[in-house]
Amino acid sequence: MTVLLASVRSVAEALDAAQAGADIIDLKEPAAGALGGVATDEIARIVRALRTRYAVRPISATIGDLPAHALDEIAARVVEVAATGVDYVKVGVSPGLDGFACLRHLAGLPAAVVPVLLSDFGLDGALVALAVQLGFPAIVFDTSIKDGRTLFDCVDLEVLGLCLDQVRSHGVMCALAGSLRWSDLARVRFFAPDIVGFRGALCSGVGGRAGVLDPQRVRMFASALHVVLEEPH
Repeated sequence: MTVLLASVRSVAEALDAAQAGADIIDLKEPAAGALGGVATDEIARIVRALRTRYAVRPISATIGDLPAHALDEIAARVVEVAATGVDYVKVGVSPGLDGFACLRHLAGLPAAVVPVLLSDFGLDGALVALAVQLGFPAIVFDTSIKDGRTLFDCVDLEVLGLCLDQVRSHGVMCALAGSLRWSDLARVRFFAPDIVGFRGALCSGVGGRAGVLDPQRVRMFASALHVVLEEPH
């Protein structure tokens, strides 16, 4: 079954998302970028609030939008975020030589790091292969440019299927994100990732992904995933 990851920015949103059925609570500040980081003290507050009511609900958090070559800054931020008690620390990794160096650096850090492979201009099969070999607990395929295009608009779908098969064959969880919408659920069902992440599609009113999380939308997506995606494809 594909589970729902809901990105939230506050204690109120985190509790609303968990109560509405989100399987993974992901902490990020959408107003600060694609993987904008929530302040560390706020991450710690959210974690404490969630652990009180939902002791075993997995929690992830981003470190913020940092360039792949800023290895020392990335490492310091990963350790800082991990110390708040989250289960996973998400780090954006762009393609190119810096991306390969970044993955190798992340693999040596004392935290459960999840690389987010930024795929706005297609998928880099060699980068995916390295991420798989380095033994991360999960790999996310996402986008960094929020211009209305979804992940499915940015990548070759046949290549995406092959990459997902490669990740799964090594026992690594795979996740899809990247401005996905309700209309993308059929395609999500086809690819059957372990996790699918949403932010903008879960918000109501103006502001898009920077708007306010709507628990009813979370409930709607969770129900669709938990029921529809259990069927074989």
